[in-house]
Amino acid sequence: MDRIIEEIREDLSRRLAVAADRLTDRTLTEDPAYAALTGRAELRERIHHTLHQAVEGLVRSSRGLPVELAGARATGALRAGQGLPLDSLRRTYRYGGRLLWQSLTEAVAAHDRAALPRLLPGAGALWDVLDQMTEAASEAYRAAEAERGGRERERRAALLDALFDGSGPVAEAAAQLGLPERGRFAVVALGPGGPNRPNGPGLPDGGAGAGAGPGAGGSPRLLWRVRADGETGLADLGHQPLESLRALLAPLAVRAGISPVVGAPAELAGARRLAVLALRTAPPSAAPGAALLDERLPAALVAADPELAARLRRVVLGPVLELPAEDARLLLTTLGTWLDCQGSTTHAAQRLYCHRNTVSNRLRRLERLTGRALSDPAHVVELALAHAAAAQTPSPAGATAPAAPRGGPTPGGTARRSPRPPG
Repeated sequence: MDRIIEEIREDLSRRLAVAADRLTDRTLTEDPAYAALTGRAELRERIHHTLHQAVEGLVRSSRGLPVELAGARATGALRAGQGLPLDSLRRTYRYGGRLLWQSLTEAVAAHDRAALPRLLPGAGALWDVLDQMTEAASEAYRAAEAERGGRERERRAALLDALFDGSGPVAEAAAQLGLPERGRFAVVALGPGGPNRPNGPGLPDGGAGAGAGPGAGGSPRLLWRVRADGETGLADLGHQPLESLRALLAPLAVRAGISPVVGAPAELAGARRLAVLALRTAPPSAAPGAALLDERLPAALVAADPELAARLRRVVLGPVLELPAEDARLLLTTLGTWLDCQGSTTHAAQRLYCHRNTVSNRLRRLERLTGRALSDPAHVVELALAHAAAAQTPSPAGATAPAAPRGGPTPGGTARRSPRPPG
């Protein structure tokens, strides 16, 4: 094979120049990605060089030497850095292989048609060389793309940190993330154990450099930042209601806290703190779900000061928490359900699947133990806040107050009163 190529080298060189011109024109005409990224002279020079490398690779292969692949790797890394799709790169190598074989056969036929049969055994070797070059370029492309992706993720993480921490050039960070100067933003906080972004399952992500505004289908655009203490999402709501975030997260079975809506990127650091606070209002044993801060403000007040919450829990509910764990759990669950039912003993009994007298008896026992009357609004406030503190943190007795499911308004005609009988 190397002898045939030496005999036709001068003619083959001319034909490769023509082939390079043809492939360059075809590529720029049929592939918009190439046309947008490179000029004709640069592309033609690289194609011409690649065709010559393939010929030299065929010669080396016929001599039992390894094919030189440094040029192919350099091309793959270059095109990855330019953002050219890998399919476009591989397609050009494939077309180049066809033109190279055509140039070889034409050069041999012009030199000595009788020598064409001697060329056929080299066909397999040529395609093996071209395969090696294509794969080397592809591997270098993927490696460069992975490195670039890692740098982009680091850059985006730094930009999100600037917004969530309120540090550095906030306006510049927002602009680089494609966020408008004024809009409707919110922050979502997930606890540890969620479906980690950016490689984890489930959670939608707006992507770095994506345009501002809602994502596909009109849903909010979300950008996620993974940290050791959990995950934080920046939501660009556009015209979507805040409730749309809860709907977006619902199928994923994650515990989440959602901040109120803010109007500027500079307010996102405060929104993040409120989202984390909203997350802390959900009892550790509660079923997954998203807590909107504005729906849980009393519990958020308790969660904002753990030391004060612990004292509130001890002072108001201390005697209850000293009971055996099952007794404490029963009383706290009954209290939470009664509060959630807006003081309706009948409605609470329906939720708890017991007789209303049973609920009344439990609540009277709780009143005796705590010294607080459920007919006194001030005492109800204390008990509600203390219950929220108990729900957020396990009690010394090991009992936790699970949150009762939130229901609608008490049905008309249902009494809202303390279980304490009049007089």
